[in-house]
Amino acid sequence: MRAYVLISAQAGKVRDLVAAIARLEGVRHVDACWGVPDIFVEAQSPDERALNELVMDHIQTLEGVERTETHIAVG
Repeated sequence: MRAYVLISAQAGKVRDLVAAIARLEGVRHVDACWGVPDIFVEAQSPDERALNELVMDHIQTLEGVERTETHIAVG
């Protein structure tokens, strides 16, 4: 299951978050972006449960993450 996680971050936290997110299991690619969102993540997980764990237990709990929006790829 491939998904894209869009992240809004606190000012001054983007670089640290990009580095931390890149180390997480299941993250295929991560980019800092100009504008909204601040960070764009491509994730790969075996199932919905693993994706939920990645986003809710690991990404959303990082210091500096204000909001996430997850889009599951269907094609």
